[in-house]
Amino acid sequence: MSDSETRPLNVVCLATYFKGVDFIRECKSRGCQVVLITKDKMLGDDWPRESLDDLIALPNDAGPDLFIHLVSLLARQTKIDRIVALEEFDVIIAAQIREHFCLSGMSSATARLFRDKLAMGAKAKEAGIHVPDFVSLMNHNEVRNFVDQVPPPWVIKPRLNVSAIGIKKGQEPGDVWRAIDELDRRERIRERSPYHLLSRFISGDVFHVDSLVSNARVIFAGANKYGRPPMEVALRGGAYISHTIPRGTDDEKRLFAINRKLVKTLGLKRGAAHAEFIRSTADGEFYFLEVAARVGGAYIADVLEAASGVNLWREWAKLELGDNSAGRKLSPPRKDYAGIVLSLAKQEYPDTSGYDDPEVEYRVKKKHHVGLIVRTKKLERVQELLTQYAIRFAEDFEAVLPPLERAE
Repeated sequence: MSDSETRPLNVVCLATYFKGVDFIRECKSRGCQVVLITKDKMLGDDWPRESLDDLIALPNDAGPDLFIHLVSLLARQTKIDRIVALEEFDVIIAAQIREHFCLSGMSSATARLFRDKLAMGAKAKEAGIHVPDFVSLMNHNEVRNFVDQVPPPWVIKPRLNVSAIGIKKGQEPGDVWRAIDELDRRERIRERSPYHLLSRFISGDVFHVDSLVSNARVIFAGANKYGRPPMEVALRGGAYISHTIPRGTDDEKRLFAINRKLVKTLGLKRGAAHAEFIRSTADGEFYFLEVAARVGGAYIADVLEAASGVNLWREWAKLELGDNSAGRKLSPPRKDYAGIVLSLAKQEYPDTSGYDDPEVEYRVKKKHHVGLIVRTKKLERVQELLTQYAIRFAEDFEAVLPPLERAE
């Protein structure tokens, strides 16, 4: 019997942003020693300190070498068993640490497929998954050919950012060349044009599929639809909305099938995945936008738990700890419907006590944010409440900030 089978597992979690509280608690409840490595800007957040054996903050500009060195110092006294990235920006660093220690888990090559929009798009396209036409900005002849052959509008996307951060829209070739010139004047090399791609803009409804994966097989998935495309919310402000889609429909079946193919194509063996797709208004096809090897942000996990009863963070923790039967032990999920309306707020801590419908399942508690999650048996009621709340939020709370150029 190996040493790791006779002692508690030692788990090191990386979280550049405040994520994964339930993951940490699940690990601790199963007897693990848990260390969290975050950054200075997040040290004061409400981490579950009662479930942590150590909480360490690195400088905000810390790179992979410093992370590897820190874990090496920890390893002098404690044998490390698991390295887990709880946040998008830590996925590649976690893989590099695993490789340094020869630990099992996602490699840096696979991790890049879940971080780099150019790499994931190319791989998905090779597998026959619909992807909006795209080209990297590295070769200007290819860019010229693209804008000549692919009708506008287009979007310029950072290859390694998340959500709609840093995305620019162009209507004519001059917009593209001006954007490239502006990017190439930036001080940070990784913010310049070679770290971006140009993609055809597709109009349509945006969906996300959030899933759990064990032994390279999707063992659970939920499909939701955004009320407005995330890029529109990021650029124009207003309330963010997401809700369960009708169950058992062709749309749900198609999304689940594409997601299974995507997970297999990109090589995710174990963990959580958040994938986004757009259904084109023009041809009705689903096109792949992006995917991440993590639990979705913006309270997506809470919405999914409200609808299904499945907590993605806790189930992911069970998988990471080697419980290969975890997928089979999932209770049959609920078939309720749930949704969220979320907005920036002018008030530091908005008062939502006036929103007293019995369907309210959860109230977001985050500074200068207001959000409500609702759950019912009927999708129509979820949509009705979210629409009403979005209108009321605009009157009661809503604040608008300029779109982010980079993650802060």
